Amino acid sequence: MTNQVYNFSAGPAVLPKEVLRQAAGEMLDWHGSGMSVMEMSHRGPEFISIYKQAEADLRELLAVPGNYKILFMQGGGLGENAIIPMNLAGCCAQPATIDFIHTGSWSGKSAKEARRYAHANVAASSEASGFTGVPPQSSWNLTPGAAYLHICTNETIDGVEYNFVPEIDPKVPIVADMSSHILSRQIDVSKYGVIFAGAQKNIGPAGLTLVIVRDDLLEDALPICPSAFHFKTVAEHESMYNTPPTYAIYIAGLVFAHLKKLGGVAAMEKINIEKARLLYAALDADDFYQNRVSHEFRSRMNVPFFLRDESLNEQFLAGAKARGLLQLKGHKSVGGMRASIYNAMPLEGVQALVDYLNEFAGR
Repeated sequence: MTNQVYNFSAGPAVLPKEVLRQAAGEMLDWHGSGMSVMEMSHRGPEFISIYKQAEADLRELLAVPGNYKILFMQGGGLGENAIIPMNLAGCCAQPATIDFIHTGSWSGKSAKEARRYAHANVAASSEASGFTGVPPQSSWNLTPGAAYLHICTNETIDGVEYNFVPEIDPKVPIVADMSSHILSRQIDVSKYGVIFAGAQKNIGPAGLTLVIVRDDLLEDALPICPSAFHFKTVAEHESMYNTPPTYAIYIAGLVFAHLKKLGGVAAMEKINIEKARLLYAALDADDFYQNRVSHEFRSRMNVPFFLRDESLNEQFLAGAKARGLLQLKGHKSVGGMRASIYNAMPLEGVQALVDYLNEFAGR
């Protein structure tokens, strides 16, 4: 077993080593406070300073406009599948209609959960093609006056990533689940009404969920929305209405500062393009491996692939583990393999995987 390990898990995922070293050094005593961040009151001056810096750094990294609130919440992506409709489906006549573009497992889960609170219209789906891309916008059957349009801009399981921002009625907000590619590429936040992301892929440990919501959408909650998940309430209390996931916010803040030192999101996007190019080139070299996603919609973050001879799957995974290439088994719902190459995965890790892919294929 090699001493060098590269973790390709889809989440909870690899974190920057520099961040982990800093957190380890501050574990028992944060900045001379005599306390670990885990022990701090979320209302104390020490943690408030951590929170405010994290919020400011994230706003800078994503160029979040001033008319958007950044919320640090709990519940993960699955929780937001309920929290979002409870916050936005009170905007129009009841029952409200929510449009969904079904491009894989996560957008499908979002539509299923939303049906508890509103009518969910699947305006387009790529299920018939095996989720190999995003249906052309000209085929979308959108609802006039919908509460919002929900898209998953990067499907973690299926490896499908949007390469465009939908152009729809500006009165209908776009809600984007960006859990598995936030901070990996530049985005125009102003094109969306709500962006949400579980932290455990590209930001930090599990337990934290980021929500970026436009101010004018804070008044549209259903009466049944719990106060702890009501965007307006959370915003008014600066994410401190209840005890937030303090340590996860602290780690996220370290990651944000780390990304700024590396040159921000634009610099990370260039690296991510190169990592994805390198990996897909190895998978496409011959028919030993197969990625089934249309080239224009291939994810830069989550790369599912299959061996031509799937009887070799266990041998492939055992050999990868022996070389320190971990967590390459695909999601149980689709099988095969999956390499998640988030921001914290170095180019050297992708090269090590490519070398193994070539070796195993006998190239």
